[in-house]
Amino acid sequence: MNSPTDEKGDAGLLPDPQSLRSNWAGNLVFKASQRSEPATVEELQRLIKACSRIKALGTRHSFHNIADTLGMHLLLRRFDEMTLDPAARTVSVGAGVRYGELAAWLHAKGYALKNLASLPHISVVGACATASHGSGLGNQCLSAEVSAVEFVDGRGERIAWTRQSEPQKLAASVVALGALGVVTRVTLDVAATFSIAQTVYENLSLDSLDRHWEEVLGAGYSVSLFTDWRQDRIRQIWVKRRLAQGAETDPPESLFGALRQKDKLHPLPGHAPEPCTEQMGQPGPWFQRLPHFRMDFTPSSGAELQTEYFVPLDRGMEALLAVQRLGAAIAPHLHISEIRTVAADHLWMSMACERDSLAIHFTWQPHGEAVQRLLPQIEASLAPFRARPHWGKLFRMPRKRLQEIYPRFHDFVALAKHCDPEGKFRNAYLDRYLLGD
Repeated sequence: MNSPTDEKGDAGLLPDPQSLRSNWAGNLVFKASQRSEPATVEELQRLIKACSRIKALGTRHSFHNIADTLGMHLLLRRFDEMTLDPAARTVSVGAGVRYGELAAWLHAKGYALKNLASLPHISVVGACATASHGSGLGNQCLSAEVSAVEFVDGRGERIAWTRQSEPQKLAASVVALGALGVVTRVTLDVAATFSIAQTVYENLSLDSLDRHWEEVLGAGYSVSLFTDWRQDRIRQIWVKRRLAQGAETDPPESLFGALRQKDKLHPLPGHAPEPCTEQMGQPGPWFQRLPHFRMDFTPSSGAELQTEYFVPLDRGMEALLAVQRLGAAIAPHLHISEIRTVAADHLWMSMACERDSLAIHFTWQPHGEAVQRLLPQIEASLAPFRARPHWGKLFRMPRKRLQEIYPRFHDFVALAKHCDPEGKFRNAYLDRYLLGD
C-alpha cells in the first residue's frame, strides 16, 4: 500500500527545487552534483554526450538509490506530450507524464489502460522501468502494456524498439532499471473505457482464505488484501469489479466470512478515508477506481518505507503462512501489508517474468535500522519460493541470488554494457545488484 505525496502538489504547481534533493519518502538524499531540465531530445543527447555520470529523475517514488548519481540529474517533465492513435489502439506518452494525467485524458477520449497501480501520482516511464503493478489474476504489470520504447543510450544515440520490429529487445528494455539509457517516450496499448465498482470487506480468516484461495483472489477484476500480521486474518479485502456498460452493481454482503463495509475505509486503521477512491459499490470510471488513492489528494507526508516480494501464485498461501510466522517481529515496525496478484509476462527483468505471481508488500514505519534487520529474515523465509524483490523498494538480496532467480539476468547485463559502454548510467545501485564485477 502506498500513501502518496503529489509531486506537483494539490494546486498542480511544480515542486520546490529543494524537494528534488531527496526521494518521495525522505529516507534517501540524492548525491547528484548538478540538475538540468532539457526541453528536446536533441538537448538531452548533448547532455548525455557531455557528461560522465548522468541519470533521469522522475517522481522519486523509489526507496532505493536506483535513480541516484554522482553526476547530473535530468528532469524530464517538459516531455509531456500525449498522442493517441485510435487505429492502432495505442497512446504514446513522454517521460514527464504521470498516470493520473494520462488516465483522465484518455478517458475523456473514450479509451482506457488495462490497469493502474495504487497511486496515480507516479510517472508512466518510471513505473514501467521498475515493473510497477496493480492487481488482478488477469492483469500483468503496467510495463507489459508497452508496445514501443524510445531512449537515448550512453553514446547519445536515439534508439527505438517496438514489439513488431524488435520483440526481444523490447522485452529487455521496458523494465530497464535506468541501465540502458534515458527513456524519452513509451507507447502503450489502450482499450475502450470501462467502469469499476469498488467494495471493501473486513475480517477474513487465513483459514477461510486458504480454503477459498482462487475464489477470493478472483472475486473482482482487481483484488487487494490488507493485513498487519498481528492475527491470523486479513483485515480488509478491496474488490474492484468491472461493470458492463450501464450495469447496476449489487455486491454481496459477505465474502467467505468477511463482511461488507458499512462506511468508507482507509487501509490504515484510524486514518481518514477521504484520500481514498470511492467505495461502497459506487460505480465510476476505471481511472477513479483502480487506484486506491485519488490524484487530487495528498493524504500523507510519505514518511514510510516499502518492501515487496513476488512469489509463484500457486505457492502463495504457503508463502503467506511463512511470513505470518514472523508476525511478532514484523508488526511493531509495520503500517500495513498489501497482497496482490500479477499475471505472468515475458519481460526479462519483471518480477513476474514467466510466472503468475503473488506480490507481498510491506509499508513500514520509518524505522530504517529495524527494517534493514528484518529484511534478511523475511527473505530467508521466502527463499524456498524463489521470491523476487521489487526493484524500486528496499531489499537485501545479494546479486548472486538475483542471478539465480532471473533467467535472463546475464543477457540483460550484457545488453546494458552494450548500450552504455562507458558506464554513464551506472551508479551504486546498479553496481551492487546488477553490473558489479
